[in-house]
Amino acid sequence: MIKSEIFVPLLNANEPEARLVEIHVKDKQAVEKGLRLFTIETTKATSEVESPETGFVHVLAKEGAMLSVGDRLAVITETANEDINGSVKDGLLSLPENGLRITKPARTLADLLGVDLTTLPSDLLITEEIVRQAAASAQKMDIKLLPTKKPYLLIFGGGGHAKSIMDLVKQLDNYVIAGILDDDKHLTGKEVLGIPVLGTRVLLPTLLKQGVKQAANGVGGILDINVRIKIFESLEHVGFTFPTLVHPRANVETSALVEEGVQVFANAYVGSEAHLQPRCMVNTNAVVSHDCVIGMYSHIAPGALLAGEVRVGAHTLIGMGVTTAIGVRIGDNVRIGNGAIILADVPDKTIIQAGRFWTGKA
Repeated sequence: MIKSEIFVPLLNANEPEARLVEIHVKDKQAVEKGLRLFTIETTKATSEVESPETGFVHVLAKEGAMLSVGDRLAVITETANEDINGSVKDGLLSLPENGLRITKPARTLADLLGVDLTTLPSDLLITEEIVRQAAASAQKMDIKLLPTKKPYLLIFGGGGHAKSIMDLVKQLDNYVIAGILDDDKHLTGKEVLGIPVLGTRVLLPTLLKQGVKQAANGVGGILDINVRIKIFESLEHVGFTFPTLVHPRANVETSALVEEGVQVFANAYVGSEAHLQPRCMVNTNAVVSHDCVIGMYSHIAPGALLAGEVRVGAHTLIGMGVTTAIGVRIGDNVRIGNGAIILADVPDKTIIQAGRFWTGKA
């Protein structure tokens, strides 16, 4: 019998992720209430996770892993040899909290289309077709776009980063903004900078059929870069492509390589023979010096200063005002807090707290 579940706690309201730094117990070990089980950290805090019950601990996460708030770290059971794996069998995922039975492909599609699982019937096996029907019935809108000489561009997201994208696009004057989609249903029917919010991602196939082939990701991912990545994947899954957007006031040297879906904002500088890989972002006033490489999906936040020949891996966030030494290597899935100074290479999945001098020692 499961006595208690242990989840990743929220250490900082602005950071939905944490790294599991150390596991202090062995799987199926007998533990007392209050025993230290895990050490976790974000860019701003470190915390110890203790056992809430006396029993046997079943460890569900791996040391060094990046986890989201609410992910299960472990469960405590009455005996050591209990089955705690839930039921993921033959492609069927059971969700005991609401009795829902849904295939794994259908669950993936529901996430892509933004379908609320609680609205699905619990007395049926939920397939992809049922998810599509639920998505279609959740939001019906007749969208008819007029012909235009310039290509249409969809903006996904209605927040602050999306506003920057819209202003950038208006100054480029290469596209007509077809409208905004945002998964916040309360925004539907409203306007952002005079652009209508048409609805949620359920409308993606409808807009594609109307001739909107390109989209700009207006979610910055400064709190959780994985949210930004999932939006790119959702848009790509439907069939959208992503233009390269460079603000007229950005300075990008002619020898720099800027790939598909990259966003470069006002007053940013991209140096000679720098390489911006697909879907990365160089934000306002950031400097990416000569011969730097910025990996796919990575975000160089406002005011960051990257010296020459710095290599940044994929899925990495370099915070506001971060400064690096020349030639350092920063790995994949790294989070570097605002104002940190990076003097040595940074391994994959490392979290560096804001304001820290990084010399390569944890």
